[in-house]
Amino acid sequence: MNLTSQSFLPHAVTGLPTSYELLKEENEVAVLGAPVSPSPRSSAPMTSTVISIHSETSVPDHVVWSLFNTVFLNCCCLGFVAFAYSVKSRDRKMVGDLMGAQSYASTAKCLNICALVFSILLIIGFIILSATGTVMSLQAFSQTLKDHGGY
Repeated sequence: MNLTSQSFLPHAVTGLPTSYELLKEENEVAVLGAPVSPSPRSSAPMTSTVISIHSETSVPDHVVWSLFNTVFLNCCCLGFVAFAYSVKSRDRKMVGDLMGAQSYASTAKCLNICALVFSILLIIGFIILSATGTVMSLQAFSQTLKDHGGY
């Protein structure tokens, strides 16, 4: 029985590329038009490569703001609805539909603004009612003290 090990991929052990890969790389360089010699007298035209990178416009989805409004300032469930639109906006952005993402994001932004304004007005109204209620109760308490002689 022969105990010598033979590898199925002889070039994987040595790390050397095969002759086909070398020929393929030489062919790709020739197709790209790279100059063979960088001499100024060369008659070969210089070619350039232009890489167009499309800048992805940033579409804010307002998820954090919507989550804050949902948890803390959920007036008339506007925060929850804004959160739903924010998630839809994020989904549209992941798919690549930037126009749909922008539409959902603007709706989420409007709902967040409305939720914030309504909640601030509600908090201010509660503060005013509690302050006037405290004043009214103190006046009523002092009136009863005067009427009953301190008892």
